[in-house]
Amino acid sequence: MRDTFNRMVGRTRYVVCRLFLHLGGSDVAPILGVLNRAAREAIDAEGDLQVLGEVLVDLSETLLRYDQDWMSAANEGNVFWSEGEAGDYVNELFTDSAERYGADIDWESPSDFDAPLSLPATRNVVVMITVAYEGEVPELETDLANIRALKEGLRALINLHHKNKLLAIQVHFSPAQLGDELTNDELLQYYPELIPL
Repeated sequence: MRDTFNRMVGRTRYVVCRLFLHLGGSDVAPILGVLNRAAREAIDAEGDLQVLGEVLVDLSETLLRYDQDWMSAANEGNVFWSEGEAGDYVNELFTDSAERYGADIDWESPSDFDAPLSLPATRNVVVMITVAYEGEVPELETDLANIRALKEGLRALINLHHKNKLLAIQVHFSPAQLGDELTNDELLQYYPELIPL
């Protein structure tokens, strides 16, 4: 009822949503390289939404190519009629994502290029994508814990960028660094909302 009233009086509808995708298996380690490159580009963009949107498009297309490795997923979100409230929720989700195991990355510490090349390859990667946008996108405002819906949701993210509808974009991932490992026990402990696909 409130949705209908707010639409009638012409108020802007803001949506904030977060998508979790767990990829698993022996072939998922290379995606960490894609994620780390995306993270560096995002940091260099210094908040430029156009650049962040391009990074999101590349990441979404990469995830769609890795669909055979999708193991579980989840999503959550909320609708707001105030930009300030939507911004507060974006910040809340950012903090929660960053505090998850292995999702914090230290770009200041020097990389150890002398380290042996036989780093342990993780068999689990979790990607968390948070976006805020104006309007209504049914493909993102539904349960994405099935493969078909998740594919449509990732394509919807791409379309939001091309339509210049994105207001905020955040990506977190675990493990955040090559050589780190996200075990099955840690997956259950830190990402309990994941639903098998």
